[in-house]
Amino acid sequence: MGVLSGLKPEKVFYYFEELCKIPHGSYHTKQISDYLVQFAKERNLECSQDDSNNVVIRKAASAGYEDAPVVILQGHCDMVCEKTADSTHDFEKDGLDLMIEGDYVTANGTTLGGDDGIAVAYALAILDDDTLKHPALEVVITTDEEVGLLGAKALDCSQLKGKYLINMDSEEEGYLWVSCAGGLSAITTIPVRYQEVSGEKYELVISGLNGGHSGAEIDKNRANSNKLIGQALFTLEQDIPFCLTALEGGTKDNAIPRLSKAVFVADKEAEEAIFAAAEKLQNDWRTEYTGTDEGITVTVKKIGETTAEKALEQVSQEKIIFFLVQVPYGIQKMSGSIEGLVETSINPGILMLNEEECKIVSSVRSSIDSAKDALTAKVCYLSEFLGGDCVTEGDYPAWEYRKESKLRDIMVDSYKELFGDGPEVKAIHAGLECGLFYEKIEGLDAVSFGPTMKDIHTTEEVLSISSTARMWDYLVKVLENIKA
Repeated sequence: MGVLSGLKPEKVFYYFEELCKIPHGSYHTKQISDYLVQFAKERNLECSQDDSNNVVIRKAASAGYEDAPVVILQGHCDMVCEKTADSTHDFEKDGLDLMIEGDYVTANGTTLGGDDGIAVAYALAILDDDTLKHPALEVVITTDEEVGLLGAKALDCSQLKGKYLINMDSEEEGYLWVSCAGGLSAITTIPVRYQEVSGEKYELVISGLNGGHSGAEIDKNRANSNKLIGQALFTLEQDIPFCLTALEGGTKDNAIPRLSKAVFVADKEAEEAIFAAAEKLQNDWRTEYTGTDEGITVTVKKIGETTAEKALEQVSQEKIIFFLVQVPYGIQKMSGSIEGLVETSINPGILMLNEEECKIVSSVRSSIDSAKDALTAKVCYLSEFLGGDCVTEGDYPAWEYRKESKLRDIMVDSYKELFGDGPEVKAIHAGLECGLFYEKIEGLDAVSFGPTMKDIHTTEEVLSISSTARMWDYLVKVLENIKA
């Protein structure tokens, strides 16, 4: 018996739990891709798998739907891999430890991967049920979405016949997403030099933040630990000379970082001032982030005395602190045409220091290409001003709003038929693969939906059981209603 046994819809939760048994972090999707291929073979379904581990599974139309338009059901099989500081979970070897907490499925000490494992589970449940009414289906499961939509970029869409695309990578019941931001990763590298120093060694840790998705939660006023560690170091150096020996924070540029650490060497006489500064920072930030991150914790630990510690030379140290203080974070501009929509944002999500350089990776998003380019240029200019370099990766297009959409009309009417009231039709600041498919398939009509999930890309990620059931019924009804 699985942890999710007995939950309804049974097939959906069965396949979701099966998927959670298979390690499937970004860049490590071969095993789960092979599982999908084997699933198709066992059911005599036409299937293809490409070099990027993308999988396309086809199922013929049910009786009476032979003349209906082909529908693409689409989601991605990779997940963001985050874990708590005390977790020993190995995302390349271990399955997820699932738990049920009230109406929610969650994972013990790790992200859940409901984004976007639930889409794959929905698709498999439909493919495995011959009682459902539906047009011919092309189930497209992509890979490495969380690291720049790489699978969707590599997919040969000339093989697809569908002109309707239902993307199942949204996280809020009651909404149909019909437009999304484009984005990229801006990778800054600043060369550094080291010297030998002596004194008392300290570790400074910024923790207790909520974090979250750098698109969907960027408007929640959540703190960014990489920005805070830069501010903390800047504050300390105003009164306390120190030499930085180590620096790290965040693991994904599309997740708002929740934990950052710095190790530095200072004089013994500075101990009291260091601890007092940390306490003041914590109090100030808890006030500043009231309502979103009151749990911010600033801790200082004395490691011990050192006589020959390798630390950054002063100029290198100043460049890094300057960058962290000056690099933008959060909302840069709200949309002028869609009320409440974030147009442009940035999240410095990864911070790493090694023997040769400091590396900072920022997620840049905008629904306006020129704004995305301008913000990227700003980061690159700052990087180059400090003697560093900046390159971009994973550039993906925005998904533009389509004024006339027959699929959207069907999905709105189906929602009203099931639930009475209609869904909200909205644009989203997060990136979706729809933009890439829209660019590759002429005349494509696409809509995105999904069940309610909270705190995706964090260890607090949860998936609503009741919403999963309602959105399953909704998906079944939509497919039943696509007849022309």
